[in-house]
Amino acid sequence: MLAGTAIADGPLPHFPRFAVGGPGRLAWLHAITSQDFNSLPAGERASAYILNYQGHIVHAFSGQDDGEVFQAYTQPGCQDSLLAWLRKMVFASRVTINADEAGAVATGASPTSWPTSTTAETDGAGAVAVEAGRPVGLWAYEALRIAAGRPRHQFDTDEKTLPNEVASPDGDRLGEYVRLNKGCYPGQETVARVYNLGAPPRRLTRVLLDGSADRLPGLGAEVRCNGEPVGRMGSSSIHYELGPVGLALLKRSLPTNATVEVEGIAASQEVIVDPEVGLHWRPAVSPRPAPRRPLI
Repeated sequence: MLAGTAIADGPLPHFPRFAVGGPGRLAWLHAITSQDFNSLPAGERASAYILNYQGHIVHAFSGQDDGEVFQAYTQPGCQDSLLAWLRKMVFASRVTINADEAGAVATGASPTSWPTSTTAETDGAGAVAVEAGRPVGLWAYEALRIAAGRPRHQFDTDEKTLPNEVASPDGDRLGEYVRLNKGCYPGQETVARVYNLGAPPRRLTRVLLDGSADRLPGLGAEVRCNGEPVGRMGSSSIHYELGPVGLALLKRSLPTNATVEVEGIAASQEVIVDPEVGLHWRPAVSPRPAPRRPLI
Protein backbone atom coordinates (compact mmCIF):
# COMPACT_ATOMS: atom_id res chain seq x y z
CA MET A 1 0.00 0.00 0.00
CA LEU A 2 2.82 2.41 0.78
CA ALA A 3 4.25 1.68 -2.66
CA GLY A 4 0.93 2.60 -4.24
CA THR A 5 0.38 -0.80 -5.86
CA ALA A 6 -2.76 -1.76 -3.93
CA ILE A 7 -6.19 -0.26 -3.41
CA ALA A 8 -8.88 -0.73 -0.77
CA ASP A 9 -12.60 -0.80 -1.37
CA GLY A 10 -14.57 1.90 0.44
CA PRO A 11 -16.08 1.41 3.90
CA LEU A 12 -18.91 -1.10 4.00
CA PRO A 13 -21.23 -1.24 2.29
CA HIS A 14 -19.55 1.29 -0.04
CA PHE A 15 -19.10 5.02 -0.41
CA PRO A 16 -22.56 6.23 -1.50
CA ARG A 17 -22.52 8.21 -4.72
CA PHE A 18 -24.67 10.96 -6.16
CA ALA A 19 -24.65 13.22 -9.20
CA VAL A 20 -25.35 16.94 -9.58
CA GLY A 21 -26.30 17.88 -13.13
CA GLY A 22 -27.64 20.88 -15.02
CA PRO A 23 -25.99 23.97 -16.51
CA GLY A 24 -26.02 25.84 -13.20
CA ARG A 25 -24.49 23.06 -11.07
CA LEU A 26 -21.03 24.54 -10.46
CA ALA A 27 -22.27 28.05 -9.69
CA TRP A 28 -24.84 26.55 -7.32
CA LEU A 29 -22.29 24.37 -5.52
CA HIS A 30 -19.97 27.37 -5.32
CA ALA A 31 -22.64 29.44 -3.54
CA ILE A 32 -23.56 26.91 -0.85
CA THR A 33 -20.23 25.22 -0.02
CA SER A 34 -16.73 26.14 1.15
CA GLN A 35 -15.13 25.16 -2.18
CA ASP A 36 -14.44 27.26 -5.28
CA PHE A 37 -16.45 25.42 -7.92
CA ASN A 38 -16.58 28.34 -10.36
CA SER A 39 -12.99 27.73 -11.43
CA LEU A 40 -13.06 23.91 -11.22
CA PRO A 41 -11.66 22.37 -14.43
CA ALA A 42 -13.34 19.29 -15.87
CA GLY A 43 -11.72 16.10 -14.61
CA GLU A 44 -10.16 17.66 -11.50
CA ARG A 45 -11.12 16.27 -8.10
CA ALA A 46 -12.60 18.63 -5.50
CA SER A 47 -13.72 18.29 -1.89
CA ALA A 48 -16.12 20.57 -0.05
CA TYR A 49 -17.70 21.20 3.31
CA ILE A 50 -21.21 22.41 3.95
CA LEU A 51 -21.12 24.49 7.13
CA ASN A 52 -23.80 25.96 9.33
CA TYR A 53 -23.74 29.66 10.14
CA GLN A 54 -21.55 29.02 13.21
CA GLY A 55 -18.90 27.46 10.94
CA HIS A 56 -19.43 23.87 12.12
CA ILE A 57 -19.05 21.08 9.56
CA VAL A 58 -22.47 19.61 8.74
CA HIS A 59 -21.72 17.71 5.53
CA ALA A 60 -18.66 16.78 3.47
CA PHE A 61 -18.30 15.31 0.00
CA SER A 62 -15.79 14.88 -2.81
CA GLY A 63 -15.98 14.27 -6.54
CA GLN A 64 -15.12 15.57 -9.98
CA ASP A 65 -16.92 17.24 -12.84
CA ASP A 66 -16.87 15.71 -16.33
CA GLY A 67 -18.09 18.84 -18.07
CA GLU A 68 -21.75 17.87 -17.81
CA VAL A 69 -22.26 16.29 -14.39
CA PHE A 70 -20.49 16.56 -11.03
CA GLN A 71 -20.04 12.96 -9.83
CA ALA A 72 -19.67 12.92 -6.06
CA TYR A 73 -19.45 10.59 -3.07
CA THR A 74 -19.80 10.98 0.65
CA GLN A 75 -19.31 8.90 3.77
CA PRO A 76 -21.52 5.85 4.46
CA GLY A 77 -24.60 6.81 6.40
CA CYS A 78 -24.38 10.47 5.36
CA GLN A 79 -26.01 10.43 1.93
CA ASP A 80 -29.69 10.74 2.88
CA SER A 81 -29.26 13.81 5.08
CA LEU A 82 -26.83 15.40 2.60
CA LEU A 83 -29.14 14.93 -0.39
CA ALA A 84 -32.15 16.13 1.61
CA TRP A 85 -30.28 19.32 2.48
CA LEU A 86 -29.07 19.86 -1.08
CA ARG A 87 -32.55 19.45 -2.51
CA LYS A 88 -33.90 22.06 -0.11
CA MET A 89 -31.33 24.52 -1.46
CA VAL A 90 -32.14 24.13 -5.17
CA PHE A 91 -34.89 26.77 -5.34
CA ALA A 92 -34.87 28.12 -8.91
CA SER A 93 -31.35 26.94 -9.77
CA ARG A 94 -30.99 24.87 -12.92
CA VAL A 95 -29.63 21.74 -11.26
CA THR A 96 -30.65 18.13 -10.80
CA ILE A 97 -29.62 15.81 -7.96
CA ASN A 98 -29.69 12.04 -8.37
CA ALA A 99 -28.51 9.30 -6.03
CA ASP A 100 -26.48 6.47 -7.56
CA GLU A 101 -27.08 3.32 -5.60
CA ALA A 102 -25.30 1.00 -8.04
CA GLY A 103 -21.63 0.21 -7.81
CA ALA A 104 -18.91 1.13 -5.40
CA VAL A 105 -16.14 3.65 -5.12
CA ALA A 106 -12.69 2.12 -4.77
CA THR A 107 -10.05 4.16 -3.03
CA GLY A 108 -6.34 4.36 -3.64
CA ALA A 109 -3.98 3.24 -0.93
CA SER A 110 -1.90 6.40 -0.73
CA PRO A 111 -1.74 7.46 2.94
CA THR A 112 -1.68 11.11 1.86
CA SER A 113 -5.04 10.91 0.12
CA TRP A 114 -8.44 10.01 1.55
CA PRO A 115 -9.87 8.81 -0.68
CA THR A 116 -8.26 9.16 -4.11
CA SER A 117 -10.16 9.37 -7.36
CA THR A 118 -9.34 5.81 -8.41
CA THR A 119 -12.50 4.30 -9.85
CA ALA A 120 -13.91 0.81 -9.93
CA GLU A 121 -16.76 -0.96 -11.65
CA THR A 122 -18.93 -3.74 -10.35
CA ASP A 123 -20.04 -6.95 -11.97
CA GLY A 124 -23.49 -8.46 -11.59
CA ALA A 125 -22.60 -10.04 -8.26
CA GLY A 126 -21.39 -6.76 -6.79
CA ALA A 127 -17.70 -7.69 -6.87
CA VAL A 128 -15.27 -4.88 -7.58
CA ALA A 129 -13.20 -5.11 -10.73
CA VAL A 130 -9.93 -3.30 -10.06
CA GLU A 131 -7.32 -2.24 -12.58
CA ALA A 132 -5.15 0.03 -10.46
CA GLY A 133 -3.73 -2.56 -8.08
CA ARG A 134 -4.30 -5.56 -5.87
CA PRO A 135 -7.30 -5.25 -3.51
CA VAL A 136 -6.38 -5.15 0.17
CA GLY A 137 -8.28 -4.92 3.43
CA LEU A 138 -9.85 -1.74 4.73
CA TRP A 139 -8.18 -2.14 8.16
CA ALA A 140 -4.76 -1.67 6.61
CA TYR A 141 -5.96 1.36 4.69
CA GLU A 142 -7.50 2.86 7.83
CA ALA A 143 -4.21 2.43 9.70
CA LEU A 144 -2.32 4.40 7.04
CA ARG A 145 -5.01 7.09 6.90
CA ILE A 146 -4.90 7.58 10.66
CA ALA A 147 -1.09 7.63 10.72
CA ALA A 148 -1.18 10.28 7.99
CA GLY A 149 -3.52 12.41 10.13
CA ARG A 150 -6.40 12.50 7.66
CA PRO A 151 -9.81 12.60 9.40
CA ARG A 152 -13.06 11.12 8.16
CA HIS A 153 -16.27 13.14 8.41
CA GLN A 154 -18.48 11.99 11.32
CA PHE A 155 -15.81 9.54 12.46
CA ASP A 156 -13.14 12.02 13.52
CA THR A 157 -15.48 15.03 13.60
CA ASP A 158 -18.63 15.87 15.52
CA GLU A 159 -21.41 18.44 15.30
CA LYS A 160 -19.13 21.21 16.68
CA THR A 161 -16.06 20.65 14.49
CA LEU A 162 -14.65 23.66 12.64
CA PRO A 163 -12.62 23.13 9.43
CA ASN A 164 -9.64 24.80 11.12
CA GLU A 165 -9.57 22.14 13.83
CA VAL A 166 -8.92 19.23 11.43
CA ALA A 167 -6.35 20.69 9.03
CA SER A 168 -3.37 18.62 7.93
CA PRO A 169 0.09 19.28 9.41
CA ASP A 170 1.01 21.70 6.62
CA GLY A 171 -2.44 23.28 6.43
CA ASP A 172 -3.31 21.69 3.08
CA ARG A 173 -6.50 20.11 4.40
CA LEU A 174 -8.04 23.53 4.93
CA GLY A 175 -7.05 24.45 1.39
CA GLU A 176 -8.35 21.12 0.10
CA TYR A 177 -11.86 21.74 1.42
CA VAL A 178 -11.98 25.52 1.91
CA ARG A 179 -11.07 28.38 -0.41
CA LEU A 180 -10.34 31.44 1.69
CA ASN A 181 -10.38 33.83 -1.27
CA LYS A 182 -13.91 33.04 -2.49
CA GLY A 183 -17.07 34.98 -1.80
CA CYS A 184 -19.57 34.58 0.98
CA TYR A 185 -20.95 31.18 1.97
CA PRO A 186 -22.52 29.89 5.21
CA GLY A 187 -19.92 29.73 7.99
CA GLN A 188 -17.26 31.74 6.15
CA GLU A 189 -16.88 34.40 8.85
CA THR A 190 -15.98 31.85 11.54
CA VAL A 191 -13.46 30.05 9.31
CA ALA A 192 -11.82 33.34 8.29
CA ARG A 193 -11.67 34.63 11.86
CA VAL A 194 -9.95 31.49 13.17
CA TYR A 195 -7.62 31.47 10.18
CA ASN A 196 -6.57 35.07 10.76
CA LEU A 197 -6.46 35.12 14.54
CA GLY A 198 -5.49 31.51 15.24
CA ALA A 199 -6.36 29.51 18.36
CA PRO A 200 -9.13 27.12 17.26
CA PRO A 201 -11.10 25.68 20.22
CA ARG A 202 -9.81 22.15 19.56
CA ARG A 203 -7.09 20.46 17.53
CA LEU A 204 -6.89 17.17 15.69
CA THR A 205 -4.21 15.04 17.34
CA ARG A 206 -2.63 11.71 16.53
CA VAL A 207 -2.57 9.56 19.66
CA LEU A 208 -0.20 6.63 20.14
CA LEU A 209 -2.09 4.18 22.33
CA ASP A 210 -0.55 1.88 24.91
CA GLY A 211 0.13 -1.37 23.09
CA SER A 212 -0.21 -3.47 26.22
CA ALA A 213 -4.00 -3.14 26.03
CA ASP A 214 -5.74 -5.88 24.03
CA ARG A 215 -8.40 -3.56 22.62
CA LEU A 216 -8.97 -0.28 20.85
CA PRO A 217 -11.06 2.58 22.30
CA GLY A 218 -14.58 3.08 21.06
CA LEU A 219 -15.50 5.74 18.52
CA GLY A 220 -16.56 8.91 20.33
CA ALA A 221 -15.10 7.83 23.68
CA GLU A 222 -14.14 10.56 26.14
CA VAL A 223 -10.46 11.44 26.33
CA ARG A 224 -9.20 12.43 29.78
CA CYS A 225 -6.07 13.95 31.29
CA ASN A 226 -5.53 13.69 35.06
CA GLY A 227 -9.15 12.62 35.38
CA GLU A 228 -10.53 15.68 33.54
CA PRO A 229 -12.29 15.41 30.14
CA VAL A 230 -10.15 17.00 27.41
CA GLY A 231 -11.57 15.71 24.14
CA ARG A 232 -13.24 13.13 21.94
CA MET A 233 -11.76 9.94 20.48
CA GLY A 234 -12.21 9.30 16.77
CA SER A 235 -10.91 6.47 14.57
CA SER A 236 -8.34 3.95 15.76
CA SER A 237 -6.54 1.05 14.16
CA ILE A 238 -3.41 -1.10 14.34
CA HIS A 239 -0.52 0.31 12.31
CA TYR A 240 2.16 -2.07 11.06
CA GLU A 241 4.95 0.01 12.68
CA LEU A 242 3.31 2.36 15.17
CA GLY A 243 1.03 -0.23 16.76
CA PRO A 244 -2.36 0.99 18.04
CA VAL A 245 -2.89 4.52 16.77
CA GLY A 246 -5.86 6.87 16.62
CA LEU A 247 -7.13 10.37 15.98
CA ALA A 248 -8.68 12.56 18.66
CA LEU A 249 -10.06 16.08 18.94
CA LEU A 250 -8.48 17.62 22.03
CA LYS A 251 -8.79 20.98 23.77
CA ARG A 252 -6.39 23.57 22.41
CA SER A 253 -5.28 24.44 25.94
CA LEU A 254 -4.07 20.91 26.69
CA PRO A 255 -0.23 20.81 26.71
CA THR A 256 0.99 18.92 23.67
CA ASN A 257 3.31 16.77 25.77
CA ALA A 258 0.63 15.67 28.26
CA THR A 259 -0.25 11.98 28.51
CA VAL A 260 -3.96 11.30 27.99
CA GLU A 261 -6.21 8.35 28.72
CA VAL A 262 -9.19 6.95 26.84
CA GLU A 263 -11.28 4.12 28.28
CA GLY A 264 -8.41 3.17 30.57
CA ILE A 265 -5.81 3.13 27.78
CA ALA A 266 -2.91 5.55 28.15
CA ALA A 267 -1.77 7.47 25.07
CA SER A 268 0.81 10.05 24.06
CA GLN A 269 0.18 12.90 21.64
CA GLU A 270 1.65 13.73 18.25
CA VAL A 271 0.71 17.20 17.05
CA ILE A 272 -1.22 17.46 13.76
CA VAL A 273 -2.92 20.82 14.20
CA ASP A 274 -0.79 23.36 16.03
CA PRO A 275 -2.57 24.99 19.00
CA GLU A 276 -1.97 28.38 17.36
CA VAL A 277 -2.72 27.08 13.89
CA GLY A 278 -4.05 30.29 12.33
CA LEU A 279 -0.77 32.12 12.81
CA HIS A 280 1.17 29.31 11.15
CA TRP A 281 -0.98 29.22 8.02
CA ARG A 282 -0.28 32.82 7.12
CA PRO A 283 2.09 33.11 4.18
CA ALA A 284 5.40 34.71 5.02
CA VAL A 285 5.37 38.39 4.10
CA SER A 286 8.59 39.57 2.50
CA PRO A 287 9.91 42.90 3.76
CA ARG A 288 9.13 45.81 1.50
CA PRO A 289 12.18 46.50 -0.71
CA ALA A 290 13.92 49.84 -0.35
CA PRO A 291 12.92 52.33 -3.07
CA ARG A 292 15.33 52.49 -5.96
CA ARG A 293 17.06 55.74 -6.76
CA PRO A 294 16.25 57.07 -10.21
CA LEU A 295 18.95 56.56 -12.79
CA ILE A 296 20.57 59.81 -13.85
